[in-house]
Parts: sequence; structure tokens; C-alpha cells
Amino acid sequence: MNGKKILFVSSELVPYLPENEVSLMSYEAPRMVNSNGGQIRIFMPRYGNINERRHQLHEVIRLSGMNLVINDMDMPLIIKVASIPKERIQVYFIDNEEYFKRKATFTDKQGNLFPDNDQRAIFFAKGVMETVKKLNWSPDIIHVHGWMASLLPLYLKKYYADEPLFADSKIVLSVYGRTFEGALDKDMIKKIAFDGIPEEAIASLAEPTYNNLLKIAVDYSDAIILASEDIPEELENHISNQEKPVLPYVPVQEFEEAYANFYNTEVLK
Repeated sequence: MNGKKILFVSSELVPYLPENEVSLMSYEAPRMVNSNGGQIRIFMPRYGNINERRHQLHEVIRLSGMNLVINDMDMPLIIKVASIPKERIQVYFIDNEEYFKRKATFTDKQGNLFPDNDQRAIFFAKGVMETVKKLNWSPDIIHVHGWMASLLPLYLKKYYADEPLFADSKIVLSVYGRTFEGALDKDMIKKIAFDGIPEEAIASLAEPTYNNLLKIAVDYSDAIILASEDIPEELENHISNQEKPVLPYVPVQEFEEAYANFYNTEVLK
């Protein structure tokens, strides 16, 4: 991994959120690349249940201040950073008062999905890309974890298709077991189409379930990692129909060599 630039984009990350498959691997994979001489950047949303004081988040004024248009609304983009203790790894947080101030990640106290989760996902994908453009940092690999980050492959290949900074970037998607029931807002497909992405390119998002979100992410990624033992059968079948490199599930205790080999021999070949 020496000298390779890898951008990690994740829905969740320890130590900022509780440990689960997504948040743990979103920490372990960058740590592995960092310890093997790679250059990394990590992005995640700044949910309101992240303790800013304890984790010493602070705003980066030079990166903040732009507005992103989401479904014909101007939404201010705020960028914050923090460092993971001991690892010397910096994390960038995508923030916006409207989308991320509430003291929860994806659901309310009753377990209901937030009605604007679709717009939060669009804002996160565009916010990451715009911030990386401001950093003028061209990644060799963009590794996506978690459903809140799942629109990034689509936006990179469609909305940012002519952006030279990402011309040679390869997208790796980690697919996890089902992480929400139900569906996001039924008008999600129209909100994405507002950005000039043809509805026929995202037809399955007419019903924005977890499986359909991940199918779109698979379609626009260059390589797939099966990051859970238990992947929904519908998703497994969709992945098997793609002519793309796929890394079968590897337990977290054994992932380092497998991921490094996959990056070097399958993704960057």
C-alpha cells in the first residue's frame, strides 16, 4: 500500500459511534492502510450524538462555507475534523444543522427511519466529493462503507463524471448485512434526478429499500467486498451477476492481508 491514496467514506466509525460491523471495519481498514505506508482520508457524517468536546472536533473554516443544492434547496456545508488517538489518523466530518444536529444517527426514539434520510445521504455524498475537490487530493481508491454512504459511487460516476481529480479513482464497495427495514422517502428518485442523473439509471430506487440502495451502489462500483457473513440473498444474486472483482467474506481477525491483496491485485491492476 506504500504511497497509495485511499479515501474511506463511511456511515459509521468507531470510536465516534458504537461498535458494529460497519463502524469497526471502517476503522480497521484505514488503520491497516495507514500502517502499511498508504495515505488515507476518512469521511463520515457529524451526527448529533457524537460528543464534539470529548472527541475534540473543530471546524475547518477554509473547507466550510459552500452551499450544496439538495432538491432545489441551498444547504450550508460545514466541515469538522478530529484525530483518532494513538493512530494519528484524521477524520473529516460532513455537517449541516438541518440534517445532522439531531441526537441520533438514522432513526428516532421509536426506531422509525428519519423522513429526510434520503436527503441526508445525497448531502453526504456531494459533501464528501466537494470537500475532496477543495483538498485537491486525488485518491487511487475510494472505499465506501454503510448505506448512508451508498450514493457516493452513483454520484462519482454520474454527477462528477467529468471531474479530472477522480478520473482514475477506483470505487470499492463493502456490502454488509441488511441494516434497516422499510424504505426511505418514496420521492428519493426524483431528488436524485434533480441533479441531472437520469431516472432510468436509478430505476430500482423507485422503491428505496436497503437492498435497492445497495444494488445501485454495486452497479456503479468497480469492486465489491462482502463484509458480512449474512448478505441478503437478493443482493448476493445481484452481485454475482456483475463482472466485477469480488472479495468473499473474511473475518476481521484475518482481513488485513486479504484486503491489501485485493486492493493491489484486483482493484489497482
